[in-house]
Amino acid sequence: MQTVTTVRVEEIVVANHALKDVVDKTPLQKNKQLSERYGCNVYLKREDLQVVRSFKIRGAYHFIHNLSMEERERGVVCASAGNHAQGVAFSCQHLQIQGTIFMPTTTPRQKVSQVKLFGGSYVEVVLVGDTFDDSFAEAMKYCLQEERTFVHPFDDPLVVAGQGTVGLEILNDMEEPADFVFASIGGGGLVAGVGTYVKGVSPATRVIGVEPAGAPSMKAALEKGDVVTLDEIDKFVDGAAVKQVGQLTMTICKDVLDDIVLVPEGKVCTTILELYNSSAIVVEPAGALSIAALDLYREQIAGKNVVCVISGGNNDIDRMQEIKERSLLHEGLKHYFVINFPQRAGALREFMEKVLGPHDDITRFEYTKKNNKDNGPALVGIELKCQDDYGPLVTRMKQHGIRYVEITSDPYLFNLLI
Repeated sequence: MQTVTTVRVEEIVVANHALKDVVDKTPLQKNKQLSERYGCNVYLKREDLQVVRSFKIRGAYHFIHNLSMEERERGVVCASAGNHAQGVAFSCQHLQIQGTIFMPTTTPRQKVSQVKLFGGSYVEVVLVGDTFDDSFAEAMKYCLQEERTFVHPFDDPLVVAGQGTVGLEILNDMEEPADFVFASIGGGGLVAGVGTYVKGVSPATRVIGVEPAGAPSMKAALEKGDVVTLDEIDKFVDGAAVKQVGQLTMTICKDVLDDIVLVPEGKVCTTILELYNSSAIVVEPAGALSIAALDLYREQIAGKNVVCVISGGNNDIDRMQEIKERSLLHEGLKHYFVINFPQRAGALREFMEKVLGPHDDITRFEYTKKNNKDNGPALVGIELKCQDDYGPLVTRMKQHGIRYVEITSDPYLFNLLI
């Protein structure tokens, strides 16, 4: 069997025809706040408004729709902790095909419920293993045993063609040529599909892929010229945190991407909060990547027409406190210290009155020695109103003889204590 190494524009057009009565044609909206901030025209492709709140349904449905009658009768299998599972579940119910979806036991209940909701009686959810890799291994074993078809989340030409319909809709809706298109990268299916269509129809448009800094698997692959498996990744941007991209998607991205931008996870969190506060848009971490990258392209995009693909909006409300915390840390507005207060009466009060600035706020305080608080150091979290308040705070601690260790920039101590 010949290995497919590319996807053609014509295949994306065919996919669009297959999907037009199934998926929502999501809006392309000009965002006033972002346009003013960057001095350009910023348009948001709202895949967070898709029927399953992400683009994943496009590739999943297109793949399953193209199965033979014999393959449909045997059923399909996938492994996913989120959006791909929902896309497969929706497709199974719509096409009346039995599907088995393997998800880690650590998957939030809300996501499991959504998969069951979209799949109904056509989908069985199997919770197994602590990680996606565990679920994936079990799914592949089950596929072989039951002779079912595996629906890959990104590394398949039909899946890539389905995701490419996002690019088709973008160019059809743009009244003027798009100068830049920014899209997130997980396994690479979305940006490979979008890039293929955009470059095929509008070669002058620059296609920029965006990865989380803690999981730069596509950048590593393109630099090496082959797929690589990262040893460790930051899993926070869960929709885009993969250790290894697809062979097909890497090959396509090599030809269609003009650049890859790495965005720190904290910057992603700031973007999530800003989008909610300014535009009432709820995005998941991976969905915010394309917009978070604009700061790194501020000079290049000035005066241009820029499209950012919001890839999904399946954000768990339980994560909002962590998102706020990561944002504050990234912006330099929150700092954690281990402080040894002088062993005299009134030392803590003196710290609050003479060391803290007028707008500084203690958000966390606990002694590290529960049985000897008078002599034990304390873990202190301080939130600032602006970055410039940090220097004077540290200066005042030194002036008043406060012995401290800042742990914000020490990953080991930070993860140990916070």
